[in-house]
Formats: sequence, structure tokens, C-alpha cells
Amino acid sequence: MPEATSIEMRQVGRTGFMLPSFGLGTATLGGAPEAIPEAEARGIVEAAWSAGIRYVDTAPFYGHGKAERVVGDVLRGKEGWLLSTKAGRVLVPRHTPWDPNGQWKEPLPFDPVYDYSYDGIMRSFEASLHRLGLDHIDVLLMHDIGPVTHGEEGNARHFKIAMDGGYKAMAELRSSGAVKAIGLGVNEWEVIAEALKHGEWDISLLAGRYTLLEQDPLHTLFPAAEKMGMTIIVGGPFNSGVLVGRDSWNYSRAPQAVLDRAKALGRVCDAHNVPLPAAALAFPLAHPLVTSIIPGPRTVAEFEQVLGWWNTPVPVGLWSDLKAEGLVDAAAPVPAA
Repeated sequence: MPEATSIEMRQVGRTGFMLPSFGLGTATLGGAPEAIPEAEARGIVEAAWSAGIRYVDTAPFYGHGKAERVVGDVLRGKEGWLLSTKAGRVLVPRHTPWDPNGQWKEPLPFDPVYDYSYDGIMRSFEASLHRLGLDHIDVLLMHDIGPVTHGEEGNARHFKIAMDGGYKAMAELRSSGAVKAIGLGVNEWEVIAEALKHGEWDISLLAGRYTLLEQDPLHTLFPAAEKMGMTIIVGGPFNSGVLVGRDSWNYSRAPQAVLDRAKALGRVCDAHNVPLPAAALAFPLAHPLVTSIIPGPRTVAEFEQVLGWWNTPVPVGLWSDLKAEGLVDAAAPVPAA
């Protein structure tokens, strides 16, 4: 298998810690949107390793422990890996059959319980180490805090607990050296901006909100993050699939306006003989605040396809044409030649 080219190391916030610019997201390994056989899931992580990818992001929520177990089983015994996982849910044993209509297909027999308290974060961190079977976690991210997940009223309650007890736990883990960096892992830029008022965060994972399709954080979150010295991991660089030709966006069916915009982006890419997904991978990393991108393939074949897009040269003229047509924010940094 060819290796991923040009994986540079980028600094995390104001720390001395570095992450590769290209990593592997593993939500799909948990069984969303469809079940993945364990051999295929392991194969994806092994293929990424063989291609030179050393950064993997995972979470207890993905398949209720399933993704963490797969990731740990593959990385165990290897050297040089870098890992982020998440906290905010504690997994408790489930004694009823899994729901075939649930978010995760064939998850492990656990139920996630939200717990952003000091004790909840500490329990989640320790449990992740056990599931992974690894001796450390590099980056710990507070997972899915925000009104989209909890509703306005529920999030007000969870957010206070998270910014008091949860942040205290994460800051202690960082100061003790148990983790090298802390932040949030969410789909909403607004909650990251609010969290910046309550703590010193190093890096946050923002899924689907700073992409070739969407650039709202450019004028909102990013200036505040830069002022506070926080960098960004871009998750979901394909916006849940709409930028690779599927009709899904933000984990559901894409509205027509999103499909039309993706089609317009694709038309300009076609004029430059560049696959739309290749441009989607290249775009976010042009911003100096973006440390890494972490696409999440569903199969080994999909990973190999992503690798091909990553290795595809993108001409500078593509970006100027996208801006000229109003398809990319005029202020957005774009890759140089």
C-alpha cells in the first residue's frame, strides 16, 4: 500500500506537543451508519498504520466501547502512535438486547450515561485505558457537550457541571502528565467558543463545521480560539458523506440546498480535474489553527480511496475559482502551490 505523503507535524495549542496533520477517525468502527465486521475494523486501523498514519482519534461512545477496543488491539505493541479519546459518558453494563434501530449497529453490551462531573471524567479516562489496553492517552476531549445533544435546558445543567468539575479533572490530568492536551470534541462551534470563557483548553475537535462546504467558524470561533491559544482538529472533513458523492450531511439526509452547493463545488473541481474529496481534504489544513484532519472510512477499500485523495495534487487555480464563485469564504486561507 502506498504511504500518505506530506504528513507534517503541527503544534497543539501553546503546548510543546505535536500531532500529525493527517489522522484516522474511528466513529465508523463503532458501527455507524452500518455494522463493520471486527476483521474489517482492525484492517482499517492496520491499513492506516501501514500507510504511515500515526494519529488515531476514538471515543467510548463509538459502539459503546467497540472502537476503543479495536484501536487498542491494533496499536498495542507498536511504537510512535498518538491517540485522542473522549470523556463525558460512562459506560454501564446493559442486560437487554441491543436496539437494531439504534445509532450503533451491533454495539458492545453497555449503555452510555452522561457524566461530565469530576468523578465522571476520571472514571471515563481510567475505563478508556482499560478498554484500549494501552499505557497512555495523549489528548482527552470532552465529548458532545452542547444543546444539539442535550437540548437547551439539559445542556445548561450539563455545561455547568462540565465547566466546573469536568474541567477540573481534565486540567489535573494534564498537569500531572497523564495527558498532554485537553479540549472538547463536538459538532457545534458555539459550545467551544463558550467553553473558552471557562478554562484553558489546548485543542478541540470540531466535526463538520469547518470544511470546504461550511466555514462559519472562520469569523466566529477561530478568532477567539487564536486569542486563547487553542488549535483545532477537523473531524468529518467530508461533511458525513456529501462531499464524496453521498446524500448524507450532518449524520442525516442532506437538504437540497446542501446537495446543490456540493454539486457546485464538484463542478469547479471537475474543471480542474481534481476529485471533490481531494479538495475537501486539502482545504481545512490551510488554516493555521487547524492541527489535523481525521476522516473516518468504513472499509479498507474506502481508506485506500481516502489515501489516494490525500495524495492528489490540487492546483492553486482551483481555490481562486471557488472563491470567485462565492463557494468558499473570501477570507478563508487556501493551500499554496
